[in-house]
Amino acid sequence: MKVHPELHANGAQTRKDIVCLSPGIWTAVGYAASNVHMIEGSATTTIIGASESTRAASKIREEFRKLTDKPVGRIVCTHSHRDHISGAAIFSGESVPIFASHLFQSDLIDVDETAIAANRAPGRRTRARFGIGLTSRERVSPGCGPGDRPKEGPGAGIVKPGRLVEADCIVDLDGVSARLILAPGETADHMVVWLPEQRILFCGDNCHHAFPNLYAIRGTPYRDYGAWAKSLARLADLRPEVLSPGHARPVFGESRIQDFLSTTRDAILHVMKTGADGLDAGLPLDDIVATEALPKGLADKPRLKEFPGKFSWSIRAFAEGTLGWYDRNPTHLGTLASLERAAPRTWRNWREARKH
Repeated sequence: MKVHPELHANGAQTRKDIVCLSPGIWTAVGYAASNVHMIEGSATTTIIGASESTRAASKIREEFRKLTDKPVGRIVCTHSHRDHISGAAIFSGESVPIFASHLFQSDLIDVDETAIAANRAPGRRTRARFGIGLTSRERVSPGCGPGDRPKEGPGAGIVKPGRLVEADCIVDLDGVSARLILAPGETADHMVVWLPEQRILFCGDNCHHAFPNLYAIRGTPYRDYGAWAKSLARLADLRPEVLSPGHARPVFGESRIQDFLSTTRDAILHVMKTGADGLDAGLPLDDIVATEALPKGLADKPRLKEFPGKFSWSIRAFAEGTLGWYDRNPTHLGTLASLERAAPRTWRNWREARKH
């Protein structure tokens, strides 16, 4: 099967590996769509992120136990996406504290079944978006993880966080000092973990080796682009020497990380500026999307290739998220059904048949 060369090259970012960030600190890459991190303390370990399935979490736990037999003492959730929380029970059972932002909100925890919502639609979109049902050979890569990762037990190991963080704070990870920082971005409930002594930053999904996923086509609410850009500036001010994201391989070296964070921020700001200028000029959204792109200095960056996020989708999401769906074209205020647009006579016959 022919694979786009850029997508094939991106596979190197998700090859299976346990990466040592510093003595006693590791990141598991390529065992699932998302990474899992472990920090070794005096008598216990801390897990950051809990993977996307119980099967993947079990395999990662097995690999971590080759490094230390100390039990898990706590889990930190960087955000509520299910690919980062679905294996918590595997790492800890339900007996250890789980930290998360006070805004933590999962579609698998405390769901109001009586609420009116399009609950089935995201599932259909997700299956199509991630190639669920395809063979491993056909599912080369979802853009943020390996295509051949284990799928058994998605969502089965979720445990509700009990330690909700309402403001930035210092926590003791059994002898390792860490700062939990609320940093809204890909989700409003994003919380990053900063180890000041080691100068290691676990940034969740706010930045990784791809164009930022400003709009997920599986269906998500508007992601606040301005808040995301501000969070990236805050993270850059920390001057980390190691950046370990929620997807893809860690980045080493302060100058590389500064470039990594700043160019991701610049890409977001360019989407915002391009969208705002075009809309203010009264241009049709389709024309903005068709004529605008990332400037060459950003488009040439390998880490800003469009998987899974995409510039044109992001412009559309910015327009709808800030102004709503109406595009200033009055003919779109009253539209025809798809069948009527395609074949008016067939539509009329179908409608008449339904009356009888």
